[in-house]
Amino acid sequence: MTTASLYRIGNTDVSRIAGPLVVVEAAEALAYGDLVDVLSGQGPPRRGQVLEAAAGRAVVQVFGGTSGLGRTDTTVLSRGRSAHTGVGRDYLGRILDGAGRPRDGGPEPLADEERDVNGLPLNPMVRDHPDEFIETGISAIDGLNTLVRGQKLPIFSGYGLPANELAARIATQARVRVPGGNDQDRTEDNFVVVFAAMGVTRREAEFFQSRFLAGDAARRTVVLLNLADDPTIERILTPRVALTLAEYFAFDLGLHVLTVLTDVTAYAEALREIAAAREEMPGRRGYPGYMYTDLASLFERAGRVRGRPGSLTQLMILSMPDDDITHPVPDLTGYITEGQIVLSRELDRAGIDPPIDVLPSLSRLMNSGIGAGRTREDHRGLADQLYACYARGKEVRRLLSIVGESALPAEDRRYLALADAFEREFVGQAGERRSLEQTLDAGWRLLTDFPDGELKRLKPEFIARYRKGGSTP
Repeated sequence: MTTASLYRIGNTDVSRIAGPLVVVEAAEALAYGDLVDVLSGQGPPRRGQVLEAAAGRAVVQVFGGTSGLGRTDTTVLSRGRSAHTGVGRDYLGRILDGAGRPRDGGPEPLADEERDVNGLPLNPMVRDHPDEFIETGISAIDGLNTLVRGQKLPIFSGYGLPANELAARIATQARVRVPGGNDQDRTEDNFVVVFAAMGVTRREAEFFQSRFLAGDAARRTVVLLNLADDPTIERILTPRVALTLAEYFAFDLGLHVLTVLTDVTAYAEALREIAAAREEMPGRRGYPGYMYTDLASLFERAGRVRGRPGSLTQLMILSMPDDDITHPVPDLTGYITEGQIVLSRELDRAGIDPPIDVLPSLSRLMNSGIGAGRTREDHRGLADQLYACYARGKEVRRLLSIVGESALPAEDRRYLALADAFEREFVGQAGERRSLEQTLDAGWRLLTDFPDGELKRLKPEFIARYRKGGSTP
């Protein structure tokens, strides 16, 4: 974060201190979004930002917390500008804190320019429709819930499930395929990752650092870490700094950027804490009524700009309290984003890695990014057939405890066997990275024992071309 000339607000009077907030009277010089320095008789200055300014009164959120501040000895110095961050290629390979300052012990990155972190959603008039496939190396995503450039796709996870590990795998092994290209045709040199963690433990932070800054991944990654013991208020700033960096890489430098935000639930908890300190009218489960708008202001910064080569793709992780998908945070996120990847506790207990439940998962932009010329001609049909067979296999599995396997007809036993193999061999990868071709071939192997007449979602020419050793009608 950068500095600007400071000037004292005349006749400053702190009338109230509540949680991370300071209420300042006679503050006509302050405007919404301005950065301030809060000084007291104890300790160094603390950075703050104006949340509200009206009728000569301002509400300031203090990034370092208000512990030790008193009403009589506190002074507010205005910087006369909103929160800014530097942007530039020198930020690649660096670890920053939630406000964009170096956390790795290195010097301040050389910034090409300074930008306001409070960016705007892409203008619909210049937004280009996402239609280019991103290969994540995860079969359950690449095969059935495809991610495309410019998409915003959340991962819904329960507490304790390996969502962070999945996000790290995707971020380190994702590749953008050239339309019409072969398996070796990748745009790796212009693909970068901006990773922002909010409210994580030190152990989680060490995990992310070891994963993202090891090997070739380091030169194309920026990591922002807001730890659990960092100021809660800084979590509001963290995704905005990350997205400002990502926008510069994508729309100014023409790079393909994958932005990973974790955990959106921790961000929402920070919003709720600030709203409670401001004594705002609470909404569902105490969250502020404007949480939908606030989340949309972040997620809608993803996309592609018509006529520009770069793209900004968002992958956000959110934890569902009690595995409740109707909780306000996942519920509102689902309305804003273009699908969801859902992790299953049942699959995790069975040792399936990654434990992606493909039935409630969805990618609304999948059809735009797959097919002949983009992935493979059989992609859509194979995905539909695998989904239908697995769904029926799950139904048979529920009946199994009632009638027993011996009472099942041969057709149902075939679907039951596919459901088990699908989870073990297709969804489960145990750390293995698969190309799209390997994913599709694995899907065809699952259909080997099915008669052609039961594969109603696949064209006969695809069955003849891609299935090896299959049955006939």
